[in-house]
Amino acid sequence: LVDAAHRRWGRLDGVVNNAGVTVPVPLTDIEGVTVDHWDTVLRTNVIGTFLVSQAALPMLREAGDGWITNVTSLAGVRQTGSSLPYAVSKAALNHLTTIMAKHAGDGVRVNAVAPGLVATPWTAAWGAIHDAVAAAAPLHRVATAEDIAEAVLGLVAATYATGQVLVVDGGLGLTM
Repeated sequence: LVDAAHRRWGRLDGVVNNAGVTVPVPLTDIEGVTVDHWDTVLRTNVIGTFLVSQAALPMLREAGDGWITNVTSLAGVRQTGSSLPYAVSKAALNHLTTIMAKHAGDGVRVNAVAPGLVATPWTAAWGAIHDAVAAAAPLHRVATAEDIAEAVLGLVAATYATGQVLVVDGGLGLTM
């Protein structure tokens, strides 16, 4: 991926790590979580994000103002989420963000955006959950993909911010 960007554009200014998977095990079902669940979720959400970032760092350093923005989740800062492995993976990604911000070097900024529930094809069938979030969140709606993209762009524009995790949840986390 990084090599393809270099071949096409000759440079890489930034990376948005927005990969994520979960497993269908409610948070309350601790006994239902398996090693395979952990492996699937951690490999994509944490290890995959790290490997893409690691591969991109040399080109981001060359850019002079390179940046990485990781998309995590409200589940990484509050005791919520679609599964225990998912929530723990997003908390790990928040910590990875801060460690990489401290040690990426050469002016590379590393931040994260932590959305609450976002209306996407993945969550389209979650009607009751959408309604509950809209009722509980102070902004009385779920996020759109555009809301999250605006937060990412805001962090990219904030050229003196690094190591930050910006929660974008319409205030839902305030109610938990």
